Amino acid sequence: MIPFTVAEITAAVGGTLHAADGTVAAAVVDGPVEYDSRKVAPGGLFVAFAGAKVDAHEFAAKAVADGAVAVLGSRPVDGVPMIVVEDPRAALGLLARAVLERLDGLTVVAVTGSSGKTSTKDLIAALLRTTGPTVATTASENNELGTPYTVLKATAGTRYLVLEMGARGVGHLRYLCDIAPPDVSVVTNVGTSHIAEFGSLEGTTQAKGELVEALRPSGLAVLNADDPRVAGMAGRTAARVVLAGESGAAAVRATGVRDLGRGRFGFTLHVPGADPVEVRLDVAGRHQVGNALLAAAVASHAGVEPAAIAAGLGDLEGLSTRRMDVFDRADDVTVIDDSYNANPASMAAALRALVAVAGGRRMIAVLGYMAELGEYERTGHEEVGRLAAELGVDRLVAVGEQAAPILHGASVVASWGGDPVLVTDQEAAVALLRDELRPRDVVLVKGSRYRTWDIADALRAEAAAK
Repeated sequence: MIPFTVAEITAAVGGTLHAADGTVAAAVVDGPVEYDSRKVAPGGLFVAFAGAKVDAHEFAAKAVADGAVAVLGSRPVDGVPMIVVEDPRAALGLLARAVLERLDGLTVVAVTGSSGKTSTKDLIAALLRTTGPTVATTASENNELGTPYTVLKATAGTRYLVLEMGARGVGHLRYLCDIAPPDVSVVTNVGTSHIAEFGSLEGTTQAKGELVEALRPSGLAVLNADDPRVAGMAGRTAARVVLAGESGAAAVRATGVRDLGRGRFGFTLHVPGADPVEVRLDVAGRHQVGNALLAAAVASHAGVEPAAIAAGLGDLEGLSTRRMDVFDRADDVTVIDDSYNANPASMAAALRALVAVAGGRRMIAVLGYMAELGEYERTGHEEVGRLAAELGVDRLVAVGEQAAPILHGASVVASWGGDPVLVTDQEAAVALLRDELRPRDVVLVKGSRYRTWDIADALRAEAAAK
């Protein structure tokens, strides 16, 4: 974090300083802000949350002994310099906003959408790093805790802050944008992810559009031209709008999309005012073309030349894990680990990627439960199963009783000659694969967390052991 005195932090969060030592107020916090006491470093600030199972105030003294200058929490702790507030989570947001107000020359890029936002965030960050120091959201830190935590990693030298912002209801993105007002807002798509919380697609559209409404007139909205609900958000901002996609209406556009093998795709990139360039994506999945176009629009706005954009998209490193991670085992089995999360749209994209990676080899799809679909839960799972059958998946493995409708969806495709099976849990799925896998098989593993990634990890561990 950029340097703040304890007194300045206390004022920024509206807290009360409790400290026996009168010199603490003038002490400077210039280290990391952490809410995991194991990560505390000298010069940092420890944030203590009182959870249902663990009260982090119990680690406050140790955090100071490990080098924290002070602790932000909801109650005083004897012998510890404490900044006491009613709600430490809200206070963290206030501190992040105060930090941003001191950072000159920083561009905040915010990304949301029902699916694809993590990959798009990763692609944007990769391209922007070619032109300046960039801080981006990691893991699943895209909520009211993760957003300020990411902001507080920015330093005086940071040029770009790329924030993935998630939402589970109307008002959530508005709150996150109050913490980190975006200069560039990017919306990937609108789908049924978390629809139980949003209530309807209309509710989802309303909520996702808050990211666009948060822009100042000097800002930029980058919208998916191929999703009518997203493209329609153009009317919700006075900022400049750039549409990106394969539609003829897109300013940043792809033509001539082609399969390069092993699930990778290439295309011709068109950016206004520049000659077309050829792109060969270094990520798997046809859906990554759209994500790449959104990233290209942001990078172009930042002054990255089309040739450099193409080079960056063709040489990607450090992308988030468990998202279209394709690896080969020594026994000639290929695994696609897309196990981080799932919704009907991302399931469909992953299944199509499975077909592209397989290239005619035997395809096995190991699919888990998709959470938070509300009234769409059964139909959403059935649609995924039907698509798997239509695409010709050879072995369809549903993990857990809640995922059983996937198999029912596949069964209605009369022409499908594949082999469906329901297994009880992750361990049963691993055991089945261990017995059945043979050379040249291609396996997709995907689900809404719930330890679905244990299956991919087992396949990876066995690959390393062979």
